Amino acid sequence: MCAGGQRSGWHLCSGKSTQSNKPFRLWGMNELIDDYARFISDSPTSFHAAAIIAQRLEGAGYVQQDEGGAWAAHDRGFIVRGGAVIAWHVGNVTPETGFRIVGSHTDSPTFKVKPMPGSSAFGFGQVNVEVYGGPLLNSWLNRDLGIAGILTDLDGEVHLVRTPAVMVIPQTAPHLDRSVNQKLELSKQADYKPIWSIDESNLLDYLADHAGIPADRVAGHDLFAYDVQEPAVFGGPDGAAFFAAGRQDNLSSVYSSLQALLTLDSTDREDIAIFVAFDHEEVGSSTYSGADGPFLESTLRRICEGLNLEASGYERFARMLAHSSCISADAGHSVNPNNASKHDPNHQPILGGGPLLKLNATQRYATEAEGSALWLRSAAQNGVVTQSFVSNNDVPCGSTIGPFTASRLGIVTVDAGIPLLSMHSVREISAPADLEAMTQILEGYLAGA
Repeated sequence: MCAGGQRSGWHLCSGKSTQSNKPFRLWGMNELIDDYARFISDSPTSFHAAAIIAQRLEGAGYVQQDEGGAWAAHDRGFIVRGGAVIAWHVGNVTPETGFRIVGSHTDSPTFKVKPMPGSSAFGFGQVNVEVYGGPLLNSWLNRDLGIAGILTDLDGEVHLVRTPAVMVIPQTAPHLDRSVNQKLELSKQADYKPIWSIDESNLLDYLADHAGIPADRVAGHDLFAYDVQEPAVFGGPDGAAFFAAGRQDNLSSVYSSLQALLTLDSTDREDIAIFVAFDHEEVGSSTYSGADGPFLESTLRRICEGLNLEASGYERFARMLAHSSCISADAGHSVNPNNASKHDPNHQPILGGGPLLKLNATQRYATEAEGSALWLRSAAQNGVVTQSFVSNNDVPCGSTIGPFTASRLGIVTVDAGIPLLSMHSVREISAPADLEAMTQILEGYLAGA
């Protein structure tokens, strides 16, 4: 059975998934980390993350707006576009009001199901996939994988779907490949093709059944592989040193920024708090719901138009941008003790040492001195310790949404995030203390640090 959401065309379907609605607790952890684990478990894809975010926003009194209609006058509102969400909380507006933006992204590296989802070979039913983003490919071998995402029917309605564990990418045994433990070379086309049945069963029929629609009504789909293993906390004398789960890049930032927004008080706060969780960062951000598109800017303009300010039109918006800033929140790299040479010798952040301020001379990260001061003020609000990350000169760094936001809006932007080990693997590792600290920093920033 499907429950229709406020957004036209969305049907949020649980189908026949075995996902439990019962709460689970992680041994030795506090309520925040337990809730973070639940958030990750409920968000196997960007579309699921957007649905959960919308659900939590509505529960906190935020009102969903229709992008195609007139927006009602609400101090707290949000919009959903595919796997992306923007929410806002208006403070006490003055001529000095600006936007305080925390940006993140909902997508993670994985495998995406191709338009013709199923095929067969040697008696096995297989799933046709292509690589999405830059996953640590070998970490996906021999894992219990489900399929999740959306199916669109011929009427244009979008159905959220999630299966239990249904497929696996089997690896060739070392008896048949004696070199496998010396040098692993696998073809993205041939070796990373999951199997899902020992027959020629129709995969599309199976997925449509989970979505609650006839297979001949399916017009298209955006479906992804996900690891079904639940998050876990373990390690150290207290058993709580490490938090292991998939998709922490970048659900760690989505979660911490959402928590910061939901705890925000409008008292004595002039700026407008903005939560934005983009989609498609892992594939370049140049999409209708990505950071390199107009999604954020057009939303900020509409919010601006609804305010009672002296200036009007472009002048009003330009003044607000001059008073605005952004923290681009995305996970960063902890030093790996087994391969520390990949880090700069003077900048070796560790798990549990605090969130990272990320800097790069070529502006792959948008942080500059003014933004560094803003970051440190935000951390000081709750006495949080932070670390700095800068790349080894021989190891080029990645990038994130920060440079896109800075260049599109022309505002001070800071790149930051919690440190991870095994980033882009099917199961990434963080420290619970860092997530708590990141949440506190973002609370301080949105409150006006």
